[in-house]
Amino acid sequence: MTARKSGSRLETEIERCRSEAQWDKIPELVRQLSAKLISNGRKCAGFLRCSSMTEREQEIITCYEKSGDIALLYLQEAEKVCSGIQNRSPKPGPTAQDQELGYFLETGLQRAHVIHFKNGNLTQGVGRFREILRAIETRTTQNLRMTIARQLAEILLRGMCEQSYWSPVEDPPVVSPLDDPTRQGHTHSKSYSLSRRPRVYSGENLFCPQENTEEALLLLLISESMANRDAVLSRIPEHNNDRIISLQSASVVYDLLTIALGRRGQYEMLSECLERAMKFAFEEFHLWYQLALSLMAAGKSARAVKVLKECIRLKPDDPTIPLLAVKLCIGPLHWLDEGECFAKMVIDMGEKAAEFRAKGYLAIGLVYSLKATDASLRSTQEEYQRKALGAFQRAQSLSPTDHLAAFYLALQLAVSRQIPEALGYVRQALQLQGDDVHSLHLLALLLSAQKHYHDALNIIEMALSEYPENFNLLYTKVKLEAMCRGPEEALLTCKHMLQIWKSFYNLTNPSDSGRGSSLLDRAIADRRQLNAMTLPDFSDPETGSVHATSIAASRVEQALSEVASSLQSSAPKHGPLHPWMTLAQIWLHAAEVYMGMSKPAEATACTQEAANLFPTSHNVLYMRGQIAELRGNIDEAKRWYEEALSINPTHVKTMQRLGLILHQLQRYSLSEKVLRDAVQVNSTAHDVWNSLGEVLQAQGNAAAATECFLTALELEASSPILPFTIIPRAL
Repeated sequence: MTARKSGSRLETEIERCRSEAQWDKIPELVRQLSAKLISNGRKCAGFLRCSSMTEREQEIITCYEKSGDIALLYLQEAEKVCSGIQNRSPKPGPTAQDQELGYFLETGLQRAHVIHFKNGNLTQGVGRFREILRAIETRTTQNLRMTIARQLAEILLRGMCEQSYWSPVEDPPVVSPLDDPTRQGHTHSKSYSLSRRPRVYSGENLFCPQENTEEALLLLLISESMANRDAVLSRIPEHNNDRIISLQSASVVYDLLTIALGRRGQYEMLSECLERAMKFAFEEFHLWYQLALSLMAAGKSARAVKVLKECIRLKPDDPTIPLLAVKLCIGPLHWLDEGECFAKMVIDMGEKAAEFRAKGYLAIGLVYSLKATDASLRSTQEEYQRKALGAFQRAQSLSPTDHLAAFYLALQLAVSRQIPEALGYVRQALQLQGDDVHSLHLLALLLSAQKHYHDALNIIEMALSEYPENFNLLYTKVKLEAMCRGPEEALLTCKHMLQIWKSFYNLTNPSDSGRGSSLLDRAIADRRQLNAMTLPDFSDPETGSVHATSIAASRVEQALSEVASSLQSSAPKHGPLHPWMTLAQIWLHAAEVYMGMSKPAEATACTQEAANLFPTSHNVLYMRGQIAELRGNIDEAKRWYEEALSINPTHVKTMQRLGLILHQLQRYSLSEKVLRDAVQVNSTAHDVWNSLGEVLQAQGNAAAATECFLTALELEASSPILPFTIIPRAL
């Protein structure tokens, strides 16, 4: 009581000095008053924090929320009146667009949720946001609503998990993990009433989000629409500030959209949204780069490369951008010339590229390696292989701790059949990265090239313990098991692969009807399961990589297969093609196993299942030719092989079988030409060299035949169980 009187006395004295204009005495009186107040405050700080201050905050928030509701109602009524005047009067009158929100109305609408968030009460702040957004919109509040929608979306994405989410039509939880735990039990509740509240959107068919990402996405799409509508695009100086503000506002929305859509894997939709952002994007690197990344994730590789070119123009000294372009060019696009140009950009940066310079050499090495695979002339192949080895060696010298540099150097040496040197580098790669799947696979293939099949199988099984669903490893295991342990073990692994396909894709085979389904059931029941290989693409298993000709062939096959499927009674394929391409490979390799068991009937049934998916695949036609050969139908086999080559003229296995059939038909010159063409496509195919030797020997050319036989023996001595190029080459 004494302290209270002391404080009142000092306050009275200060007022007296003010009225008498005795300004020099006031500072000392204020210091004395402050000291008294601080002393008294410390004595009752706990009480003030828990009770006096809480009531004050409740009163402040209530006032702000009440003023905000009144402001919303006022703006709704004002727009209603303006619309009525416009409708009744022929003369132009005031419009809703002429109204401005004003400082006090905007403060009333914004201040309540700001205090909630400042106090750590996220639940009540989100609730207040939702109340404002559910109110029927007016033109005056559109900009405010866009800001609030964006802020709420950011909170939902960054500050709320699915477990703490509640529906917008439900009451907020009393206790929430979102709130400051020291303030639990002090939640704010509305204690005011209004004769009229703002009108809100209502109805039976309104969409209501069910989780935080869904609500955030809805809010951001609304914000994006408003940002695009109100965009300031003029570049004249007087509009510069407005344009910058417009750009910043839109950029925040698109960044949040990237988070929301990225979480759901909706990259197609994200790329479409960012395409709309291009109206803001003149000389704006961030938006161009976001678009490029979204296009990459959506699988729109060609468009992504074009956008990355613009990013390179905007940031010419950033080595990561051309490296991304190389990744697309040597991967899904197979644009090797363009990939070479991008890789050279990184290399030409020199020291400015820093640690990425080694990646530049790695990229150009991959380009040369793939060009060597594509080359039709042996001299060209050898030239590109030499360039690839040089680039990988340079990358390895620049970054000796990068396991990829050592791995790709080993892979290129293996492709060039320098097996001991390749083993040295692949072991070095495994010392740097012991669980790298491709290095383990390459080690197994190198061991199989040295005919250490049991050791190779042990490596594959070790790799599968880390990567149990890797189809390339499983197929190599099948091949090795068939050689080391017999077909029964290999068939059990094949059964496992089919089960993986079913669980991984969770799709129904449209050809599983009648005989196909019963064949599958019977195969599982009697352990004669499918010999399945699923590659990353529908490419030739003897090359493992996508040749330019293979890409063209696959497109022709797809077009022809779609036409053929539409003429068949079986249901056509739906959805992405990759799973069905994989399944077609499974059936074709099942047919190959049955061929090895001299069971043409089962092989025919499996081939028909693949044909139901892709009727004009060159792989399907090749397998039909093999079955015809097994049955002794040479003319039929020749016809199938010729059809396969009309789809893919560089399919080496088909060329070899056709060459042998022509040899049997005593058409030696044509047989020799077909086999020499096959050697040009793949100069390491020892079986083709052997067949060429047989044809030359039949023509009486003993010296050339002997050379071919020796080449075949040399290549067979270093031939792996599967081609080294089955391992993907990608940056």
